[in-house]
Amino acid sequence: MTEGLQHKLKGIVLVSGGMDSLVTAAVAKQECEEIFFLHVNYGQLTEVKELYSFNKLVEHFQPKRTMISSIEYLKQIGDSSLLDTSIKMDSDSSTINNKEIPNTYVPFRNAHFLAIATSWAEALKADRIYIGIVEVDGSGYPDCRQEFIDSFNLVIEKGTKNDQPIVVVAPLVNLTKKEIVLLGDKLNVPFELSWSCYRNNEMACGTCPSCQIRLKAFSEAGLTDPILYKI
Repeated sequence: MTEGLQHKLKGIVLVSGGMDSLVTAAVAKQECEEIFFLHVNYGQLTEVKELYSFNKLVEHFQPKRTMISSIEYLKQIGDSSLLDTSIKMDSDSSTINNKEIPNTYVPFRNAHFLAIATSWAEALKADRIYIGIVEVDGSGYPDCRQEFIDSFNLVIEKGTKNDQPIVVVAPLVNLTKKEIVLLGDKLNVPFELSWSCYRNNEMACGTCPSCQIRLKAFSEAGLTDPILYKI
């Protein structure tokens, strides 16, 4: 590096359009001089609304570049109620704390997302990949654990040119959903532009696990969720 020139920290942010990725984007915006937004369509039931939210968040954060990728083959693989309407999605609030992995889990989804982000990061010579996974107060998905991120970072180290070291960071991984809402409020994020519902593309259902977790988080934080719900 030329003496006197400071390296600009570049971060790729995986932005689904959901609450967690929104707050993660705000953290990345604070930490990096340049941010790049990546959105992945994978055949999910709320693909249309999530893409709409992503575009709204692009308008808000003004990243340097964006990329929208499609991996619809995950829908062909299936085995998730996020992808297959013939699988009845869990709706009972008791499923939030269920120790079993819920049927909303999409097999190894985050590995696909991170692989795309890593390729882009290597091409851009980016330093970081931000992902809004939550382990402490999430749905129990195995690819939303810090252990998974640590292992993927080893894969990146071994499988890239390493011209510019790339590290996956998960700033929310050890936060509760209440803490995420409070952090987002502190960072003045536009929660009204985010979308968490697993079922609907118009008005949030209020009964799917993601809606339940979000509503509970806002309630515990003493704040009002700005989006509308059917129930």
